[in-house]
Amino acid sequence: MKQAKPNPIARRQWLTGTASALGAVGLGSWAGSASAQTAAAPAAAPKALPAYAAWKNPADLIVHSSSTLETRRAAFGTSVLTPGSQLYVRNNLPAPDAAILADRDAWTLAVEGVKQPRSLRLAELKTLGLETVATVLQCSGNGRGFFPSKPSGTPWTVGAAGCVLWSGVPLRNVVQALGGLEDGMLHITGTGGEKLPEGVDPLTVMVERSVPIKALGDALLAWEMNGEPLSLAHGGPLRLIVPGYQGVNNIKYIKRLAFTAAESKARIMSHGYRMTPAGAKAAPDQASVLEMGVKSWINGPLPEAGPLKEGLVQIHGVAFGGTQAIKGVEVSLDGGKNWYPARLVGPDLGRFAWRQFVLSVRLPSGNYTLASRATDDQGLVQPEQREENLSGYNNNSWRDHAVTITVA
Repeated sequence: MKQAKPNPIARRQWLTGTASALGAVGLGSWAGSASAQTAAAPAAAPKALPAYAAWKNPADLIVHSSSTLETRRAAFGTSVLTPGSQLYVRNNLPAPDAAILADRDAWTLAVEGVKQPRSLRLAELKTLGLETVATVLQCSGNGRGFFPSKPSGTPWTVGAAGCVLWSGVPLRNVVQALGGLEDGMLHITGTGGEKLPEGVDPLTVMVERSVPIKALGDALLAWEMNGEPLSLAHGGPLRLIVPGYQGVNNIKYIKRLAFTAAESKARIMSHGYRMTPAGAKAAPDQASVLEMGVKSWINGPLPEAGPLKEGLVQIHGVAFGGTQAIKGVEVSLDGGKNWYPARLVGPDLGRFAWRQFVLSVRLPSGNYTLASRATDDQGLVQPEQREENLSGYNNNSWRDHAVTITVA
């Protein structure tokens, strides 16, 4: 979708218009989540980090629970990569004992659905090839906190996401080394190595997800993140990485990798992470949470920092396209009435990574509703509205992610 560039003179006149006109922009027309972000809630005493993530920086994180840690919006900064110390954590089951990291190379992975099925030690996997890929890792519930329906689950805003570097062996290399795929295999099914509770049907609790076989060309079995051995918090010693897909499909502590004709029957696949309509019950025939959509949000300036001084402001944030590269980003100062092209900054780490963007603008005093809207290289534009669903998944609404600031 192509956007006409604004007339520079008209833009300058608009930006230097009266304070009353600027103060009214976008504020009276809607009272959604962006306006609600203006008033910050009283700060509560921070919760302690869980033991498996105690090495992270507590100042950069919101601890929702022992298995859900969110990066603070203001902590993202302006660099492309997200440090491991501030990257979010989402676990569907308690993390395994840290003892599994004592001898990383001894970790075994069972591979099925190939012509020569067998178990491979991590040390063997490391002999089959090496690639490094930058991807956005995002929980499918990122943005759930903006749903007015208040779905159950962690009320993430923007911090259940990050952009990191993974190093490991391409999945296609493993398949080739084991003689190729069996006929009729339509899915890549990964099973996590978490310890399951006793006395329950494993299918009701196990973390096992299936993604389409088309992901084979990009998928990776990773043992490093950002140049360091993969931590327990992020799936070490070995994790399945499916670039462009929501985080739940990137299986931590992977113990079984199966190429299958049908999707997994585990409940987390058959009923969990489905785009269930509000008021309905989850079912296997509903769309599964798989590829991410085009998305962006602003990381600064933010309302919690207090009023800004009049003058030049650098409005910055991040944008990504799931399995597509980002073509461009626009920024609005008035809640979406007018849009201005932002500039992509920093290195381009590939189509699965996010891009930082910036709009340099001089702001007179007043109130501003800042929003960003990304377009991928296929022309798909970030939508204004969220897709309503029971569990608050896949929220890439630009309106939900807007923020309101004051310049004085």
